[in-house]
Amino acid sequence: MSSPARLAVAGARRTVVKVGSSSLTSRGQLAPSRLDALVDALAVHVGAGRQVVLVSSGAIAAGIGPLGLRARPRDLATQQAAASVGQLLLAERYAASFARYGLRVGQVLLTADDLHRRGHYRNAQRTLERLLALGVLPIVNENDTVATHEIRFGDNDRLAALVAHLVQADALVLLSDVDGLYTGKPASPGARFIAEVDSMQDLADVDVSRSGSHVGSGGMSTKIDAAAIATSEGIPVVLAAAAVAPHALVGGAGTAFAACGDRSASRLFWLRHATTPRGRLVLDPGAVAAVVQRRMSLLPAGVTAVHGDFYSGEPVDLVDGAGFAVARGLVGYDAADLPQLLGRRTADLPAEFRREIVHRDDLVVL
Repeated sequence: MSSPARLAVAGARRTVVKVGSSSLTSRGQLAPSRLDALVDALAVHVGAGRQVVLVSSGAIAAGIGPLGLRARPRDLATQQAAASVGQLLLAERYAASFARYGLRVGQVLLTADDLHRRGHYRNAQRTLERLLALGVLPIVNENDTVATHEIRFGDNDRLAALVAHLVQADALVLLSDVDGLYTGKPASPGARFIAEVDSMQDLADVDVSRSGSHVGSGGMSTKIDAAAIATSEGIPVVLAAAAVAPHALVGGAGTAFAACGDRSASRLFWLRHATTPRGRLVLDPGAVAAVVQRRMSLLPAGVTAVHGDFYSGEPVDLVDGAGFAVARGLVGYDAADLPQLLGRRTADLPAEFRREIVHRDDLVVL
């Protein structure tokens, strides 16, 4: 098992590791032996001179038992209550376990809004970099106590991929209760283990419809999405079982996803992956070609319709006549100002409106 992706993971100076709820809990309670086994593996990795950022699920699952709940709650308020109780237990247990190796940990709780807003994004970046510089191992989780449905990441797999770019990680390791990627459900007849993924296009016929465990929110599809985000930014990924974490951290287990892109500027990555569009601008064919093929700014003459309520500086999707999103950008006008400008040449507009709707420096092709 010495593919370029595995060798890159083995030689990573900085690795983001994500672990799922089912790998840390048993019967609605934190399983100390499982958590300690993970910490053992991470401590050895850090002891070898590597840096680790841990993205850990488990707050809601850890709160199920103490609250007397029989299963993961479905309603948001009870999820938030369980997270409030469970996050304390999770952080306390991690701190005690890492202390066995003389390692300090720091808790970083994020909502999607923290990464959707450019200023918050940079603040999170600075905080994580400072923790690492101080020799602290950051433990990141979604802030389930306050996150609402509208501002949730949806799963920590995607959060881990965003954090991997945020901290300029050299590798992303996704640990769960499965030993890797299969062509179908692992227990189904004919399902084949996939050891290497050289391109995400290779997975067109792979069944990833199965959901996550009863205590988690993710499934195989979220892991594939996370791998797609990371590999497109030049970050190799390993997907493996938490039980073999020591081997996964050096690329010796699970499914390896090869990096297939170059790391983009932080601002463009944020715009592509960490923003939620506030509206849509419909482009005519000429404008689609100008934006996508020639990477030009979007001018009023190329826009045929506006959807949504947004303000200048907010992200919007640029869509073609069929509604397919071809690009995303930071709009230069409020939605209320745009209808009077649509389809008009810039030279024919009043002086205060003679500027791009989306400047090419604020635009990323999707």
